Amino acid sequence: MNASTLHKTATDCAEELPGAQLEHPFGPEWEVFKVRGKVFMLMTEVPGRPVVILKADPGEAHALREQYSHITPGYHMNKRHWITLESGKGVDEELVRELVTDSYRLVVAHLPRAQRPVDPHTYGTGTRAPR
Repeated sequence: MNASTLHKTATDCAEELPGAQLEHPFGPEWEVFKVRGKVFMLMTEVPGRPVVILKADPGEAHALREQYSHITPGYHMNKRHWITLESGKGVDEELVRELVTDSYRLVVAHLPRAQRPVDPHTYGTGTRAPR
């Protein structure tokens, strides 16, 4: 995936997520996606390179950094709970969509139940919540 496609793919995925909103609290060079006021994705350029910053489970974040050279600790974020994704070899649309959705689900899981726009345990997993 090239650099210009990275931001477009991440944005397209985030805009499809229930309750997701785009804000620019740090100026026009930072795109910040939130759900119920909580950040789940940030996008900017770091010395001319487009990056996507996402929340990740600490164990998963470590494994992703080991597996992909284009995934590093979160830029200006908690290095244990956030990752930075850049374009490059091995980074494809499926991976970007999976990481954006996982970040969203992690944030939704920490919202009070009444504020959750989806069930974070089943959303995006192909299974349905029991009725």
